[in-house]
Amino acid sequence: MCSVIVQQNLVYSGASLRFHVSAAFSAKAKVAMSRFEPGSSVNYEKMHENINIVRKRLNRPLTLSEKIVYGHLDNPAGQEIERGRTYLRLRPDRVAMQDATAQMAMLQFISSGLPKVAVPSTIHCDHLIEAQIGAAQDLQRAKDVNQEVYNFLATAAAKYGVGFWKPGSGIIHQIVLENYAYPGVMLIGTDSHTPNGGGLGSISIGVGGADAVDVMAGIPWELKCPKVIGVRLTGTLSGWTSPKDVILKVAGILTVKGGTGAIVEYHGPGVDSVSCTGMATICNMGAEIGATTSLFPYNHRMKTYMEKTGRGEIAALADQFKDDLVPDKGCEYDQLIEINLSELKPHINGPFTPDLAHPVSDIGAIAKKSGWPLEVKVGLIGSCTNSSYEDMGRAASLAKQALDKGLKCKAQFTVTPGSEQIRATIERDGYTKILSDVGGVVLANACGPCIGQWDRKDVKKGEKNTIVTSYNRNFTARNDANPATHAFVTSPEIVTALALAGTLNFNPETDYLTAPSGEKFKLEPPTGDELPSRDFDPGQDTYQHPPTDSSSVKVNVNPSSNRLQLLEPFDKWHGKDLEDLRVLIKVKGKCTTDHISAAGPWLKFRGHLDNISNNLLIGAVNIENDAVNKVKNQLTGEYEGVPDVARHYKANGVNWLVVGDENYGEGSSREHAALEPRHLGGRAIIVKSFARIHETNLKKQGLLPLTFADPSDYDKIHPDDKISITGLKSLSPGKPLTAVIKHSDGSQDRISLNHTFNETQIEWFQAGSALNRMKELQ
Repeated sequence: MCSVIVQQNLVYSGASLRFHVSAAFSAKAKVAMSRFEPGSSVNYEKMHENINIVRKRLNRPLTLSEKIVYGHLDNPAGQEIERGRTYLRLRPDRVAMQDATAQMAMLQFISSGLPKVAVPSTIHCDHLIEAQIGAAQDLQRAKDVNQEVYNFLATAAAKYGVGFWKPGSGIIHQIVLENYAYPGVMLIGTDSHTPNGGGLGSISIGVGGADAVDVMAGIPWELKCPKVIGVRLTGTLSGWTSPKDVILKVAGILTVKGGTGAIVEYHGPGVDSVSCTGMATICNMGAEIGATTSLFPYNHRMKTYMEKTGRGEIAALADQFKDDLVPDKGCEYDQLIEINLSELKPHINGPFTPDLAHPVSDIGAIAKKSGWPLEVKVGLIGSCTNSSYEDMGRAASLAKQALDKGLKCKAQFTVTPGSEQIRATIERDGYTKILSDVGGVVLANACGPCIGQWDRKDVKKGEKNTIVTSYNRNFTARNDANPATHAFVTSPEIVTALALAGTLNFNPETDYLTAPSGEKFKLEPPTGDELPSRDFDPGQDTYQHPPTDSSSVKVNVNPSSNRLQLLEPFDKWHGKDLEDLRVLIKVKGKCTTDHISAAGPWLKFRGHLDNISNNLLIGAVNIENDAVNKVKNQLTGEYEGVPDVARHYKANGVNWLVVGDENYGEGSSREHAALEPRHLGGRAIIVKSFARIHETNLKKQGLLPLTFADPSDYDKIHPDDKISITGLKSLSPGKPLTAVIKHSDGSQDRISLNHTFNETQIEWFQAGSALNRMKELQ
């Protein structure tokens, strides 16, 4: 077998970032991805060996996701494998962290006492830039406001061998797609939309910071063996239908929790009609159905994209191992969905949840019937989901048609490039001018309004209004902190069309716009090149390579800082049952990580656990009074904010728990939603069901994530109850615990609580946290 080592070295050319690729032949098939860090590699041959070991053991065809996941097993010969039940010990190839989550991840890594990361890792500055005026001004303001945090991340990265992408470089997932993802790689990222990398045939999984620390420490990473949902695509995308419509449709089918515990694997003849970046869009928003990740099989669209982004030799090697990068014939899925792309219509999902799917042709009538505001106040395109060259080109093709008729957007219109490379290239190729001329404001290469980093001025808080975005998530108040904003997610093409029309009651396939001259005209379907005809323009150099010798690098955290705080270890379990826990809040309905630990203005405290804990559950609805951030302090009888009551309980030595509903903790991967309750004295979270990442994050921080054996037992708990959790001395995998509910009238109920702890995770609980346990084992 002919094998290739591909070495990718960084070469600076003026202010631009260039790549030089050289190839050499070797006896082993090894791709050395030292594109910014030494030693970054994945061994296709080793993965091939592991796949064969597992295939013989299981004696059946394997799905693509199984091949890559099992190909990264720490012990393929001995690992117990059963979808949906066993925990796998895996060896991911690399770690990516965005700046908001990297602060806590690096603080935890520093606490571990380890000198260097064990796998290639990068930090990406994209979350702390607030959209306010425009790209240049907003970026400079962010650099000024966040100087302390950026300095901490830059020096910590240099000290511990981590690559650092400076503010302005772009959104983590676009940078990963352009540089680090490739078919067969296993990558974990401290952001829930890490699955974006599945557009290049990788297993890219969103995790909390503590999971990232495990991998950076060289410890096998645990993942519950995923089920596999197959989505078979037939037909061909055309006209107004875009890749975004595939995931909008799937979200409507599976709902926000239908993918929990599963990998979504796209396959079938329709795959070849989707661009590589279009596949990434689909995988990215798979986070909204709770999926562990999503991916596509290796094909010529991926190969072309890798060649265009300086990774042609990797693509050539992937060709040699293509059988390992596509599903086996005859493989079986736990669930199968079929979508005919030729029949798929443009969709728009929302408001307030990303799984409320509607055909664009129906949304006007549905909005009228539902009382949703028809006027579109703002259209926003870009984000990590939809900011590719193709996305911007298709949006620009519509804007150009409008400009040719003298028409500009009726709604406000914003454009967020996904990376510095995309920004520079669309500016060079004229797309930026077209989008600006039609009324667009180009924002910084960052997350911006998608994560609530938006200083919105056109409506007052509480004012009912509609916005349409090409983003991935539209929970209540997520984009602009206004709970009355009705946010809809759709494709960049539909966003552009609705921004031009200024109303939801517009179907671009059939309806007409009116030019200033009075002429009525219909938009032609959008068009756009998948990739630029010339090479990408890399733009400005925004990367910091870690030094070979970092002994002189100092990482300082000012004790008086309100942005950064070194971590103190959480207390160990005392060895007894948890007695008389107070109910901090009984949550009613949807409770995402945005409700538990809000983003937006709170992002600035992501490196300071005590300060950010002041947002604990301030967005959750209290079932007692249907209010947010208003719970009864059972010690004083007064109603106060949730964090205030939690702090009062902690100060008085009173432990507490939270009671929640279905899919508790859906949304972002932010581990602050687990760190905060632990920091303020929480001991357990009891709910009907959990979202995957949040459940793991709670375990990592020494909390007990428990589920009602009988979901109706949720109704037995009252806000003024005291609850004891018994059976902890004999806590073991699969063995339920018991809760004794002590009511204020003196009566009691006993209910059964389930958990998903394995032996290793039980050790985390007993040690007080996973980090505590890591230190015990050093």
